[in-house]
Amino acid sequence: MEFGRVRACLKDYEGFEVDSTGRSGGLPFMWKKEVGCQLRSASIHHIDMDVSWNNKMWRVTGFYGWPVVSDRHLSWQLLRILKDEYDGPWVCVGDFNEILYATEMKGGTQAQWQMNNFREAVNDCGLRDVVFEGYEFTFDNGQANEANRQCRLDRAMGNEGWFELFPYARVEHLVREWSDHSPIKLWLERRSDGRQGKKLFSVRAAVDW
Repeated sequence: MEFGRVRACLKDYEGFEVDSTGRSGGLPFMWKKEVGCQLRSASIHHIDMDVSWNNKMWRVTGFYGWPVVSDRHLSWQLLRILKDEYDGPWVCVGDFNEILYATEMKGGTQAQWQMNNFREAVNDCGLRDVVFEGYEFTFDNGQANEANRQCRLDRAMGNEGWFELFPYARVEHLVREWSDHSPIKLWLERRSDGRQGKKLFSVRAAVDW
């Protein structure tokens, strides 16, 4: 479904879109009208927003890492550029197309230098993982038996300032349906009874949304 038709169906939401290039790519960002969002910057690999909600202000970046390994350094270059633009509370959510640790892959192997480059970028940016719930891997190549490969490519990471605002934030890995990626939801808080609290952001990590 085209982004314009999605927006028309969701009357309580605002939205912003980066157009696709040819038949691939394209990034949408939608938020409830009750939430104040102001665009900072955007490209085919990110959408960066200032957020104001419930007397709290922070920054959220929807991120899509370069899928080709030889271009992966551009992902970490972009991440560092975004970090240098802002020192306040920040959370970065999306498909990074890379794993941080070998345990985040089932089937196959990943080059150590690739994981090291990702970890160095994350450390340089002062980010750490938001705890997740659900099945541990968010990508499945759809192959059978020994050819099957699963990875945790999709995540949310915040800096210390953001975790001070939302110390009980959680990421929920949803059930994968038509895509090779699982959608993920970022919950900002939990209720005192243990149930989920406010959920303001959902990410479907596939780029052909």
